[in-house]
Amino acid sequence: MTKIDVFSGFLGAGKTTLIKRLINSYKGEKVVLIENEFGEIGVDSSFLKDAGFEIKEINSGCICCTLVGDFTKALKEVIDQYNPDRVIIEPSGVGKLSDIKRIIEKAGLIPNMLVTVVDASKGKLYMRNFGEFFNDQVKEATTILISKVDRTPEAKVLELADLIREKNPNANIITTPIAELETKKLIEIFEKDKSMLNELIEQLHHEHDDDDDDDDECECHEHHHHHEEGEECHCHEHEHEHEHHHHDGEECHCHDHEHHHHDHHADEIFDNWGIETAQAVSKKELEIFLDKLANDDTLGIILRAKGILRASDDTNWYYFDLVDDTYEIRLGKPDYTGRLCVIGANIDKQKISNLFLKK
Repeated sequence: MTKIDVFSGFLGAGKTTLIKRLINSYKGEKVVLIENEFGEIGVDSSFLKDAGFEIKEINSGCICCTLVGDFTKALKEVIDQYNPDRVIIEPSGVGKLSDIKRIIEKAGLIPNMLVTVVDASKGKLYMRNFGEFFNDQVKEATTILISKVDRTPEAKVLELADLIREKNPNANIITTPIAELETKKLIEIFEKDKSMLNELIEQLHHEHDDDDDDDDECECHEHHHHHEEGEECHCHEHEHEHEHHHHDGEECHCHDHEHHHHDHHADEIFDNWGIETAQAVSKKELEIFLDKLANDDTLGIILRAKGILRASDDTNWYYFDLVDDTYEIRLGKPDYTGRLCVIGANIDKQKISNLFLKK
């Protein structure tokens, strides 16, 4: 039986990094990766091909909304054609995990893993401003991995974990830096179909009942009942306040848009600009471009930029990622052409194009 592993997560959270981290654990297995990016230009597959993964890209839209039928067909095709031990699905960062689950079920399959990666430094912001997509990814996951915790203040990580737990109390929430966890341990957590905390609570209740059925049954029942009522009341108040906050219009335009319109497709809220190019750039030119994307508000709300460009001042190529105001540039192998993609909300595509092409 083919295992279906889904690695979801909002833009820039670190899905691809996590998949690469797990690659060594899949040695000996026949693995197929179905990877999609919101936008016209796909770049993630270049980072994974060297690992020996089969790549099937779908780039004419978000697989979670506009290509549901095609994606179901693609999923069946790769299973029939490759007969893999495992299929890894890496959906678009702005896709809904609930839609991916429906696609898998429509194909007559059951997910083995439903993992959502959440950026520790951006999770609360995205929860507020892009809740329709972000919260869906959180609510539908069986495991939520908070990434970049080693670069984020502990108080912020704990606050985010509490917010996530309110949205999905049954998920395993990983707050330890993944570099500190063996991949075997990660997979064990990912393959759990319910919270390890809940399992522990059930185990403790069971042991407690075995020790003294009469007394402990009464105590456990009363404590459990009180705990559930308290949690429901607290969560209800939090959500009520959060919704009231929305009505006051204190969040950004994107958030207001989300409040007034429910069940959007990604392409109704998120914009993208992409280009394939043979243009070479110096590292300084690339830094200037990325600095502008990160800091120039007239370009719109830039959530993510990613790409591969030929280096004019080096024999290698530049691979780069930008998430909000932080970017990374690294050297990599040549590819068939340069390409980059910018994703955001209300972005000025012409200005971005002019900025890159230096018009």
